[in-house]
Amino acid sequence: MRFYSDNTATACPEILAALTQANQGLALAYGDDQWTQRLDAALGGFFGAEVRAFAVATGTAANALSLATLSPPYGAIYGHEEAHIATDECGAPGFFSGGAQLVPLPGAAGKLTLEALQLALDAHPASVHTVQPAALSLTQATELGTVYRPAEIAALSNLAHQRGLRVHMDGARFANAVAFLDCHPAEVTWRAGVDVLSFGATKNGALAAEAVVFFDSDLVRDFELRRKRAGHLLSKSRYVAAQLLAYVETGVWKRNAQRTNRLAQDIGRAAAASLMHPVQANEVFVKLGVQRRQALRAAGFEFYDWGAEGAGAARFVVSWDQPDADVPALCAALGRL
Repeated sequence: MRFYSDNTATACPEILAALTQANQGLALAYGDDQWTQRLDAALGGFFGAEVRAFAVATGTAANALSLATLSPPYGAIYGHEEAHIATDECGAPGFFSGGAQLVPLPGAAGKLTLEALQLALDAHPASVHTVQPAALSLTQATELGTVYRPAEIAALSNLAHQRGLRVHMDGARFANAVAFLDCHPAEVTWRAGVDVLSFGATKNGALAAEAVVFFDSDLVRDFELRRKRAGHLLSKSRYVAAQLLAYVETGVWKRNAQRTNRLAQDIGRAAAASLMHPVQANEVFVKLGVQRRQALRAAGFEFYDWGAEGAGAARFVVSWDQPDADVPALCAALGRL
């Protein structure tokens, strides 16, 4: 019974059907095909705004190329110390930006606070001797499975813009956040001040499909060139674009996210006092201790240890295709422990 990661999941039927349909005959290359040409309108309708959207194959490419567009080589990118860009992307934002520096900030349950950002900006006034504040990156849902409310994003974005920073959002699990908030996608993106979004589909049922969505069209030209130079302008982009179109147009993004969120909340309730963070997406963090982790594994459950070995923490991630019986079994096992 696997709760390793939503990256281990299969591709859902709607995505495979879209790929089969796109795999008929010849199509123009490098984004000139009919599927890629429809992305701006489809995602514009999804977000309720004029957007420019670009298909890429990985979340690391989406994040790193977005941030490279927002920050010069001598820039500073502010984000949470647990953010994926800080812990799991092998320095990609710094590499693709030519040297921009990540500034990790603390915050409970994976979320930045207005106070933490303001303190960081005030503590290091920009001069010719310092990196220049350039971008703020927010993760929605966060690496700890929590979610920023629209007002929280708006407050952080407002401060960032006042200080001359652009705002990026890592939305690898964006669908889970929107499903939890039960809001329009606009409420946690452009209406709240986000300039560019890494819009993830891979974790929620796609085969390999991410989009970089610009709400500020002035940034687009630089991104297009960076994407090509970095080797992420796909020759057969119709296959990624077809996945993204199916993802938003069939509503599978919401269906899958609602199911995984609901099952994760069941696990959170079963964990009771051992729960480490509020369950607001499809990730559950539980303080088990080393022996109880071993007991769960002996019972057939697979999951990742989280943090230092001695801390005894565990992360359980519910995938869109999680077998129906897995979650009740895990809940019962947690109850016994």
